[in-house]
Amino acid sequence: MTTASIPSRSHPLRLVIAGGLVAGALDITYACVFWGVRARVPATRIFQSVAAGLLGKASFEGGAATAALGLGLHFFIALSMSFTYYLVAGRWALLWRRPVPMGAAYGLLLYGIMNYIVLPLSAAGSGGSGRNVLWISLSILVHMLLIGVPIALFTRRAREALGRH
Repeated sequence: MTTASIPSRSHPLRLVIAGGLVAGALDITYACVFWGVRARVPATRIFQSVAAGLLGKASFEGGAATAALGLGLHFFIALSMSFTYYLVAGRWALLWRRPVPMGAAYGLLLYGIMNYIVLPLSAAGSGGSGRNVLWISLSILVHMLLIGVPIALFTRRAREALGRH
């Protein structure tokens, strides 16, 4: 079976994209709900905080434009995470054969990379939520269960769509 004969809804590329979009949507929803409930922070401010990675504090003065930039960047990052997992899974079958434990481990790795490498090196710096124990604890779980696992599950479906069981 060639990839051309696979129905379009099952095409591997679409599945990898879907994994990134699902993970990104779950992650940003979590951030908006958490900070909306905890500190009444509007979603636009959450999106602008993502844009702050490029623009620094100026992102909070850019209104809807920097909010849109932040949301776009957020999904670009989530898609990058999904494609990275898929590409590595092509070489290491354990990643797609055991999606739940490997996806959870990937989510934990992503949490570490984002919070201890990417954020400190960005224009945003370390951010203001670094000492909130509830935020940190839930964020680790979210990265494991709502980012890593969905990406791994969609990768599994993508690999299976290629006929590589």
